[in-house]
Amino acid sequence: MGRKWNNIKEKKASKDAKTSQIYAKFGREIYVVAKQGEPDPESNQALKFVLERAKTYNVPRAIIDRAIEKAKGGSDENFDKLRYEGFGPNGSMIIVDALTNNVNRTAPDVRSAFNKNGGNMGVSGSVAYMFDETAVIGVEGKSADEVLEILMEADVDVRDILEEDNAVIVYADPDQFHAVQEALRSVGVSEFTVAEITMIAQNDISLSEEVQVQFEKMIDALEDLEDVQQVYHNVEFEE
Repeated sequence: MGRKWNNIKEKKASKDAKTSQIYAKFGREIYVVAKQGEPDPESNQALKFVLERAKTYNVPRAIIDRAIEKAKGGSDENFDKLRYEGFGPNGSMIIVDALTNNVNRTAPDVRSAFNKNGGNMGVSGSVAYMFDETAVIGVEGKSADEVLEILMEADVDVRDILEEDNAVIVYADPDQFHAVQEALRSVGVSEFTVAEITMIAQNDISLSEEVQVQFEKMIDALEDLEDVQQVYHNVEFEE
């Protein structure tokens, strides 16, 4: 399971070159969830979750406020949530989640990113069944045993707790996301190194150096698309 945390770290580490792009994606997601429910994170759990994620990516408050104000202002801009599934080289599998205001634009763009980089789109359900939706929460300054004890005392169920690179990573069912955070906050934790609900592959694969370069180009091409919010895959990147 640790591989997924490594991929999140890689995305965070490389974000400097894509900072404005990442912030724009967060702005769109915040607007959508704020418009669909109340524009108040205390009464809108979906918005609260997105804001928790945004905090770990250091999204500026101005971008968050602008998106929420846009939702409050009754903007008539609407977005559809779409999922695409596909395959890369050597049995690699990819899930692409998008928010789009033009469905006719998004599918061709995603298909093109696959086709130009050695991949191909599959039908709905062809890949997703090989992934598990998982909450991933990371903290520093505590051991795995300490975190386990905290969560047990709070009666919070988790799938796994691992120590990775000076951080403790908690893997749990998505509906336990906020319970894990609240239990840790109750003992003084105020910052999280990661706070995601993500798709983790049930089985990872490795690619040769040459094929991995090609695969990374495909992932980059997909993530660079304006409508794409998240890209998940089953490849364990070799450094």
